[in-house]
Amino acid sequence: MTTFLFWNINRKPLESAIVSLVIEHEVDVLMLAECEIPEGVMLRALNPVGKARFYLTESDCRKIIIYTRFPRESLDSVLEGPRLTIRRLISPAQTEILLAVVHFPSKLYWSEESQFSECLKLAQKIRKAEELVGHGRTVLVGDFNMNPFESGLVTASGLHAAMTREIALRKARTVQNEQYPFFYNPMWGRFGDTTEGPPGTYYYPSSEQKTFFWNMFDQVLLRPDLLPFFCNEDLMILTGHNSESFLSPRGVIKSGTQFSRLS
Repeated sequence: MTTFLFWNINRKPLESAIVSLVIEHEVDVLMLAECEIPEGVMLRALNPVGKARFYLTESDCRKIIIYTRFPRESLDSVLEGPRLTIRRLISPAQTEILLAVVHFPSKLYWSEESQFSECLKLAQKIRKAEELVGHGRTVLVGDFNMNPFESGLVTASGLHAAMTREIALRKARTVQNEQYPFFYNPMWGRFGDTTEGPPGTYYYPSSEQKTFFWNMFDQVLLRPDLLPFFCNEDLMILTGHNSESFLSPRGVIKSGTQFSRLS
């Protein structure tokens, strides 16, 4: 079993907290967005004397930094962009998967229309990467700055991310004589106050007429071919490490603590 951790650290020096989470959850692949921690500092923190060794993977995408305890060559680049990296993950004695990590611009700077258009392009890039590697065992993770119900996530020509396994396991849907593959989006099951953990990954009480308060900007999407290897219970929105909580006294996630764990 491979354990992944994604965290948008909001340009904060959180290497101690990162290391605590990596140790506590036995993380194999660490994905950081908005990370300005110098590579040498992060590697020294991840690799204390006598502990498992982590490597920094090479990438042209500077918005996302990936460290792994697997050999460096286990994460080969397939496609890169300013806010996207797609890698072949060939972990020891496990099935090869395609790992895509994304960080979309904030809603403060991008309109809903721009985010929708970017999802269309992202979907095309993922399908191209799947053709290049010859399989569809893809996991897409990151800070989308979008909610699961927004058009770019659910539209067929976009990411086509269904809220249930049953729908996703249909593999694809035909619209206007063109077939579009599904993703499964388990983050729907973590959205709201009847779920385990916080109601979302980002809290923003806008003064506008319409506000959702809680948002699920950090998401994990999986292709149907990966669902036999995935248990929903292994997906977590982490709320702290050791004795430190990332939640305010009112249960709101503090700024810069958006992340999830996927095994």
